[in-house]
Amino acid sequence: MLQRTLKQPITATGVGLHSGERVKLTLLPAPPDTGIVFRRTDLPEAVDVKVHPALVNDTRLSSTLVTDAGVRVGTIEHLMSAFAGLGLDNLIVEVTAAEIPIMDGSAAPFIFLLQSAGIVEQPVPKAFIRVLKPVEVVEGDKWVRLVPHEGFKVTLSIEFNHPAFNLAPQTVEIDFAQRSYIDEIARARTFGFMHEVEYMRKNGLGLGGSLDNAIVIDDEYVLNPEGLRFPDEFVRHKILDAIGDLYVVGHPLIAAFSGHKSGHALNNKLLRELLARPDCYEVVRFADPDEAPSSFHRLPVAA
Repeated sequence: MLQRTLKQPITATGVGLHSGERVKLTLLPAPPDTGIVFRRTDLPEAVDVKVHPALVNDTRLSSTLVTDAGVRVGTIEHLMSAFAGLGLDNLIVEVTAAEIPIMDGSAAPFIFLLQSAGIVEQPVPKAFIRVLKPVEVVEGDKWVRLVPHEGFKVTLSIEFNHPAFNLAPQTVEIDFAQRSYIDEIARARTFGFMHEVEYMRKNGLGLGGSLDNAIVIDDEYVLNPEGLRFPDEFVRHKILDAIGDLYVVGHPLIAAFSGHKSGHALNNKLLRELLARPDCYEVVRFADPDEAPSSFHRLPVAA
């Protein structure tokens, strides 16, 4: 199974969810074994930041890379989730601000951009991280876990005592050997409560948020006129976030991930715990694509 990158560059513009700044995003092909590299082109000298769990140093409401020099690239999780969903290994992501544009609050616009640019295979085998032993992080009533599984499966549960959440199950399991990321997960939008939006804006966050890029909930109802895209869109978005957070490790995981009330901070702690225990994982490649787990055979076909 081979590495993947884009066929050609592609550009989009949008606003940062928290900064409210207008942002230009350019996605560029990259050579094999480059990984995912974010490039801040708005600085006096462009700075490259390669994704790694150790650089996720701000997890307030999003996953943000912060270098030792203080260079930030924020709200990367939806874009990273799209990369994972399409099996992309090598990309340069140029951005003209400290935050990735929020688009419509899901990964679907990024999927559209990436597929419009075209996906090509590269003549180097793709590397996977296979989990060999269970790894878990627990904080109070919240927990996340990776266990051995010959494929990729995600099971997440959330817990909100609210009328809008009680209309659908708050637990979802997606086995990507049978179900499609694009169909089941990519369109699920980020969400927040009206009182949280007001608090964030008072504290200089959420300045770019609107009903066009987030589900907003008051004391009883979803305020978006179009309603939800899935009855259980809230927990599906948590899966979207988790997939993006996990892809910061740099390779697809051959594992089952599960969690309860998880978030960006806990997801990142799980990756750090995994990497700190070399006996719990191995890096594998598949010279014969048929030997790779069936979860990864469902990736959209490259050019």
